[in-house]
Amino acid sequence: MGITPTILPPLSVGSIAGLAAAVRALATMTAVPWLIAGCACVLGVIAGFVVFVVHMPGRSFAGTPRPLSTDEQQTRERLESHLTHLAGTIGERNMRQYAALDDTRGYITAAFTEMGYRVHQESLSARGRSVSNIVAAHHGTCGPAVVVGAHYDTVPGSPGANDNGSGVAGLLELARTLYGRPQAASVRFVAFVNEEEPYFGTAAMGSLHHAREAERRGETIRAMLALETIGYYSQQPGSQAYPVPLKWFYPRTGNFIGFVGNMRSRRLVHTAVAAFRNAATIPSEGIAAPELIRDIGRSDHWSFWQTGVPALMVTDTANFRYRQYHGADDTADIIDYDSLTRVVYGLAASVAAIASGPAICPDNS
Repeated sequence: MGITPTILPPLSVGSIAGLAAAVRALATMTAVPWLIAGCACVLGVIAGFVVFVVHMPGRSFAGTPRPLSTDEQQTRERLESHLTHLAGTIGERNMRQYAALDDTRGYITAAFTEMGYRVHQESLSARGRSVSNIVAAHHGTCGPAVVVGAHYDTVPGSPGANDNGSGVAGLLELARTLYGRPQAASVRFVAFVNEEEPYFGTAAMGSLHHAREAERRGETIRAMLALETIGYYSQQPGSQAYPVPLKWFYPRTGNFIGFVGNMRSRRLVHTAVAAFRNAATIPSEGIAAPELIRDIGRSDHWSFWQTGVPALMVTDTANFRYRQYHGADDTADIIDYDSLTRVVYGLAASVAAIASGPAICPDNS
């Protein structure tokens, strides 16, 4: 079958030496073709991984971006103001610092209200105390909603500028950018409580409560995007790390924003990345990977996977890029506000594409 046969030496009955010679000959006969077949199999797996997991539509931005426009500069100033207030004036915000958590809820509510949104507080309980998700809806003409969310709590001991003040600031300015734009689907902007440990994956996790309540009501959610640590960027080669095996397929410079989903959300990831790359002036990467890579599920999008909703995380990759992650030095001065602004405007294109296009369904193929 395309392989030249090798003649075995004669085997003397009862001869150990003859048996050994036969085995050596068989090994010689099979080593090369099996080695080739093995290499082909490995290459096939790698090619499949690249095509189905790593490859994204469009071309990532490269080169020097143009200066921010007047509108973008104003957005930049508001982003910096949000981060200064969240990480500076308020600081650590969680159940241990309950008053600060409630101050954050009030700040976000006031910001949405000032834009013209009608705001709904979605209450839940954590350790015997009432906490809330903050929901602001931009109503579309038809179809199921798109949820865009960011958690507003921090880990103990951290002011949480990047994790996740940057996500909250981005959520607010994305809501401002999209306000009043006609969309086919409604877009629901949600600031989630209690994403951080020890609440992740529990009934007190705000995004899991939101996803399960939607499921209980029989509501269909078209897609969900979680904004998770989106403000830190570096032009230094070697500044980007990855979990194995992703380091072999992605850039080593941490100057990009990432779109991260599971295999069932592959179509959503492709839609978001394609629209982002068509509009944004900042590099971008994407992945739709098996959930056995644990790090792809480390934010509020995970909650929506539990109810079968296509969902992705938008992230600068957090601890794989910046040393201040979860630390007392995660302060507003580490944020790259120009890059954060460019991400917000690129995401406006992504959300518009998802909300205006055909329904995004789980990819079961």
